[in-house]
Amino acid sequence: MSSTRNPDHWRSSSSRLLGLYCILFVAWSSLLLGVMYWRISDYLSDLTESGLQQRAHLFMSFDGPALDEALRDSQRFDLHQVYTYGLFDKAGMPMAGPLTAIPEGLPLDGNSHAVDGWTLADGRHDNGGSALGVVTRDGRTLVFVRQNGKLMAVNSIILDALLWGVSLTVIPGLVGWHLLRRRPLKRIQQIEAATNRIVAGDLGQRLPVSSRRDEIDRLSSIVNAMLERIEQLMTEVKGVCDSIAHDLRTPLTRLRAHLYRMRVGLDERDPHADPLDKALAETDMLMARFAALLRVSELESHQRRSAFDAVDVTELLQELHQFYLPLAEEKQQLLELQVDPKVGPLRGDRELLFEALANLLSNALQFTPAHGRILLRAVDDHGAPRIDVIDNGPGIPPQDRTLIYQRFFRGSSAGQGPGFGLGLSIVAAIAGLHGFRVRAGSAPGGGAWMSIRGATDGLP
Repeated sequence: MSSTRNPDHWRSSSSRLLGLYCILFVAWSSLLLGVMYWRISDYLSDLTESGLQQRAHLFMSFDGPALDEALRDSQRFDLHQVYTYGLFDKAGMPMAGPLTAIPEGLPLDGNSHAVDGWTLADGRHDNGGSALGVVTRDGRTLVFVRQNGKLMAVNSIILDALLWGVSLTVIPGLVGWHLLRRRPLKRIQQIEAATNRIVAGDLGQRLPVSSRRDEIDRLSSIVNAMLERIEQLMTEVKGVCDSIAHDLRTPLTRLRAHLYRMRVGLDERDPHADPLDKALAETDMLMARFAALLRVSELESHQRRSAFDAVDVTELLQELHQFYLPLAEEKQQLLELQVDPKVGPLRGDRELLFEALANLLSNALQFTPAHGRILLRAVDDHGAPRIDVIDNGPGIPPQDRTLIYQRFFRGSSAGQGPGFGLGLSIVAAIAGLHGFRVRAGSAPGGGAWMSIRGATDGLP
């Protein structure tokens, strides 16, 4: 089952909708922020211009000591120190006010101009703002400046408010998304687990349906109805096939008994002896084929899982190696065994697993030429035991690798050799019963590579 931390969960529909919502919301908020910032900056610039001109117009009506007193009063009541002034003589030397010098390049035309900075009497330096210079009635130069930093504080307040608004929308959205996606993801995981069991061959499994009867439940109900119909049809077909195979065993047994009695009563030199031997061989092959068909049906019924137990992979492969080693030596083949010490146990039916691996080894021995090499090994595949049977025979063509598990299928490499195409069907049925996976591929040096991979921690 997939973990809820899997990166693929970010590909869910809820994640994509949330991502689209966040992108649209952030884009619209950025646009709104930009428009508001531009409008407010423009408004404050106009406010600065009008404020400086109003002050200049007001103080132009004073001169001498009255002007000095009015300027000191205005400075004293400017609590936020937004405006600053300076009085200078005709030579530009400071006479009164915090400013120590006329800002460089400032025209004395009574209009507001942007300046780079100025220095105050207490040593402080301002990096920029707006300034206005005029000549007073008594011939002195009066300069007013306004600091941009004070204006930017208003913009900063607006920016903070908008950022808080965005965060208060996005953060609850993320929390709500996390809470809302957990239940659908959990249901999807349950459906995935049930589907995996169905794919493994358990057609009696059904997708979970909750009491909410939402879209997922409606889809699960439709699939369950389809599965019930498929299971019914498969059961009927399987029953017919099993009945035919079972019913034909009796007349075939009688036929073989009659042929055998006839053959026993004939002399070796009788011309009818050879046809009777061939008929007996064909009858034996038919009976073996029907027995294999019934064996596959028995395995696909999943009735032997109650006998599952822990199976030691090392002991199982050693027994298989010892069993088939004499046959390999007789065919002048090299049968090797390799077992990774980290391989854990398999949970299943030991006899069935032995039968499945025996089928794979029999095929490898059959198709590997003399002096060929066959490798039987067990490795740890990301926490799951995997058993490989690798040979250097003709291999399995890529176009046949999805068909070799079908009943009676014989690939192009099988030729006219013995067998009737049910060995790998039995292997697939045993693997499906255990919840294992069977894979066919090509060996690195040429040949066939068959593998059975168990479940993680040996559990089906």
